[in-house]
Amino acid sequence: MPAPPPRSFTDRTRGLVRDEALERAAELLVAGGWRGLRLQDVADGIGVSRQTLYNEFTSKQGLAAALVLRRTEEFLAGLDAALEGEDDLYRAWRGAVRTTLDTVAGDPLLRVLLTGQGAEDLLPLLTSEAEPLVVAARDRAAAFVARRRPELDAATTTAAAEIAARLTISHVVLPLHPPDDVADQIATTVVRYLAGVRE
Repeated sequence: MPAPPPRSFTDRTRGLVRDEALERAAELLVAGGWRGLRLQDVADGIGVSRQTLYNEFTSKQGLAAALVLRRTEEFLAGLDAALEGEDDLYRAWRGAVRTTLDTVAGDPLLRVLLTGQGAEDLLPLLTSEAEPLVVAARDRAAAFVARRRPELDAATTTAAAEIAARLTISHVVLPLHPPDDVADQIATTVVRYLAGVRE
């Protein structure tokens, strides 16, 4: 497969500005909520003009939506890696839950997206609150189970993945036990559910 053509200096510079803008926006969004996020503050924080940000994102809403999309993609990539790294269903699910808990613990914005906490400040950005991210995570996990357990029907794999997603978010909202214990409990629950369905 031929290598992609090299990116121009303008494209590389634009990519750097975009990345820096999203990082700064994440900091401001977590610190001050949606009402406290201003394009001028983002621009000042990364040393560009406000017009540069308007050219890239069109609006404050566009900037925040790009930020949510990037965080979602990063989270789902980590979830995929945790699942695909193991052939054993229990260990794979345990790893995926633990990855989720660790990622959310270190990312306040992702915590807002998964739990809906503080979403009232984000206005239309999170109209459905956590639903799009939860559904995406559920579908990724269900696809993994379908590959590992092709004898199961789609409804069964989707149900197992949704159980895991909802239990994981419940722990994120109200952590009562150490993450390792939670990962063990959720993985055990899902594996036993799947085993019960097959019987």
